[in-house]
Amino acid sequence: MRPFLEGWVGNPSARHSLGEEARESLQAARTKVGRLVGGRPDGVIFVSGATEANNLAIKGVALRGAGGHVVTTVAEHPSILAPCRDLVKRGFDVTFLPVDREGRVAPEAVAAALRKDTCLVTLAAANAEVGTVQPWRALAAVTRAAGVPLHVDGVGVLGRVPLAAEADGISLLTVASNDLYGPPGVGALWVRAGLALAPQILGGGQEGGLRAGTENLGGAVGLGVAAEIALREGAAEAARLEALRNRLLDGLPARCPAIRPVGARHPRLPHQAAFVVPGVKGESLLLGLDLAGISASSGTPCSAATGEPPHVLRAMGLPPRDAQGAIAFTLGRWTAAEEVDAVLTELPLVVERLRAASPFG
Repeated sequence: MRPFLEGWVGNPSARHSLGEEARESLQAARTKVGRLVGGRPDGVIFVSGATEANNLAIKGVALRGAGGHVVTTVAEHPSILAPCRDLVKRGFDVTFLPVDREGRVAPEAVAAALRKDTCLVTLAAANAEVGTVQPWRALAAVTRAAGVPLHVDGVGVLGRVPLAAEADGISLLTVASNDLYGPPGVGALWVRAGLALAPQILGGGQEGGLRAGTENLGGAVGLGVAAEIALREGAAEAARLEALRNRLLDGLPARCPAIRPVGARHPRLPHQAAFVVPGVKGESLLLGLDLAGISASSGTPCSAATGEPPHVLRAMGLPPRDAQGAIAFTLGRWTAAEEVDAVLTELPLVVERLRAASPFG
């Protein structure tokens, strides 16, 4: 990325030699992202991140006038739920399907929810809060049979779980750079050939007219390299992380029965382990771990400010007393076995201290 950040770089829309060089670099990045998602490179639209990609996919399809009904689930990320709720304000009908106790939506439920005016089914390939992977291939078979586009948010899955947009029958696929160790502030939406979208940012007509504004060339180049590395090293890294993840899923409940895993055991994101500790607040768990030098999460960072129990756990049927004690660990490229051992030691101690201090026992 460095040459693109230090200057002397042309605008990809300019009609001179520097512009041509910039266009070539942008196209190279587009090709690398296309290889990662298993789709044609000219279907890659560069945007500012996964949130914008989800908004473009959902509102871009809905507002083109193909129908007034959208299907999603109650357990989605805010960047899917918020544009769906915005469509409701605009007069659209949105069906929010329930999920089971592992956070999974049934293909049969999606099939039953489809109507003649359904223009889109939208959901994440995996839930980042509990690690459950959705059956997107089975869902794609349902939507293809009905002639309805399927939008899948690929954050968490790409580079870790095999996915090929073209072969899997996905119509739109969201890509986040920071999820792949690329720079923040850039992402992509892959769009299947022939699918029309209503652009959400208007201006000079960049990115095939679907996303106006001068492209973030340095960010796109960084995303391209991150995609290239993920495609080359992702399978081996996923296997390494899965072994570490299983040590957490098995080891923490064994050391402290109050700690209960949540989410599907299989299929599950290889780098995510989620738990609940009934009767203890997730914020208290985070603070206790942070004092021990361990970073964790309780709900998505995008929704943590509300102070409410994670909506995903409530959608899975957990009572508030359990859901408020959510704690999740995301393992990554630099996670070592020694760090997993530290969690196995420290979290039971934190839970023991908090439960001993609780008036509820």
